Amino acid sequence: MSDVNGVVENGWEQVADTFRANFKEGKDLGAGCCVYVDGRAVVDVWGGVAERESNRPWERETVVAVASTTKGATAMCAHLLVERGELDLDAPVTRYWPEFGAAGKEEIPVRYLLSHQAGLPVVDSPLTFEEACAWDPVIRALEVQKPLWTPGTEHLYHALTFGFLVGEVVRRITGRSLGTFFADEIAGPLGLSAWISLPEEIETRVARLEQAPFPYNSVEDLATDFGGLMGLDPAVAGALVQTLWGPDSILIKAGTLGGIITEESTARRAFRAAEFPGGNMFANAHSIARMYAAMVSEVDGIRLLQPETVAAMTVLQTNRSRMHGVPPELEPATRNMFNMSVGFWRSSPPVMPMLGPASFGHPGSGGSLGAADPEARVGFGYVSNLWSANLIDPRAIELAAAVTKCLD
Repeated sequence: MSDVNGVVENGWEQVADTFRANFKEGKDLGAGCCVYVDGRAVVDVWGGVAERESNRPWERETVVAVASTTKGATAMCAHLLVERGELDLDAPVTRYWPEFGAAGKEEIPVRYLLSHQAGLPVVDSPLTFEEACAWDPVIRALEVQKPLWTPGTEHLYHALTFGFLVGEVVRRITGRSLGTFFADEIAGPLGLSAWISLPEEIETRVARLEQAPFPYNSVEDLATDFGGLMGLDPAVAGALVQTLWGPDSILIKAGTLGGIITEESTARRAFRAAEFPGGNMFANAHSIARMYAAMVSEVDGIRLLQPETVAAMTVLQTNRSRMHGVPPELEPATRNMFNMSVGFWRSSPPVMPMLGPASFGHPGSGGSLGAADPEARVGFGYVSNLWSANLIDPRAIELAAAVTKCLD
């Protein structure tokens, strides 16, 4: 079993034990987990290897790609501007970004960008990898694109366009890119090891991702497991899996920006150096937990958002619309699958249980998770370089459950 290092305060041993068990059971290669309560770290552990081939150990300052956990950091940037009175969530996007108003998008409020209801989950225009990394070509394409549905009536995960849409609004208001704003206003003041646009000098600290074996022998096995977890009839579960994750699914296209973001391209320096605020932050667990803690408590004299801002931004939004592309007969089965507030998932067992019922945060493909519980004043972060293929990853869920038991 890999060595686990770090600090665990009395009463929090169950979190560390759960973390160790992930290695013992072969669920992790290298990973970190951190828990803040009332502004201080009560658990900060890490272990395993950052790279299997060289046996490079995972250290506290090792960072790793966290995929869509990036979206939580991007949403924080937007809500900082809301709190400062510089951004109105209910104002049309065109107030800040006039060119966005083409093709029937004149009245779309900023709120819809953050809650995945804008109808722009994919980019229609063909783009190259280099154009995507350059930012402006994606923005020009989104400006002229027509929404896939009447905005506000449906929702679908905007896997990568989320970062461009929200990031461009932040850029128009502040004159700074989302990655620069995050560095200046959040990562810098809090002393985080977290970047949206990875500096070249940090490359030596990056853990190498490794794909975990696919845990199912067939799509039918996947559907059976998914159906059991969700309490669905096997036929319904199978139809949902094909609709949402089948080879022609719009969710798959959304997650690859039309096929140009691949496992190979994400390993390139160009991708790491670019800004994809929907999915290319590099961070460690301590930094993720610390930034979430600063939204619900004071951390070394810094509180990012006031309680009233947090309360407003965590009000559910997607319960008011249906999931795009799902046949009417399957719609009831999706009502607890995507509990999105204004930029954050809300706790929604069994899909995303997080911490307590008031908790919010954002998961990332592969298994990472950042979350906060405003009632318990907890910030949580988990990262790993063993890229899980599970639809619902058990590692962060079990760690979050251990946090809740320690709080009790």
